[in-house]
Amino acid sequence: AVLETLGVQDVVGKSVGSSNPYNMVRATFEALKAQSSPRQVAAKRGKKVSDVIGRRADGASTPAADTADVEG
Repeated sequence: AVLETLGVQDVVGKSVGSSNPYNMVRATFEALKAQSSPRQVAAKRGKKVSDVIGRRADGASTPAADTADVEG
C-alpha cells in the first residue's frame, strides 16, 4: 500500500517473521531509506550515471539518464 500511494506498480515483497501491518510499513520505509541513488552507485563503481541506469526496454531513455550524465 505504501508504494501504491507513490504510484509504483507491480511490486512484490516477502515478509519473514511478523506480518504485523505496522512492522510491514516500517520495514518498507527502512528499505526505501537504504536505497542508493544512481549517482551514488555510479560513483562507487567509477562509472557514469548513464552507464548505471542504461536504456529502457522500449528504447526510450529515462529522464534521469538524460539529465544526470554530469559526473560530480
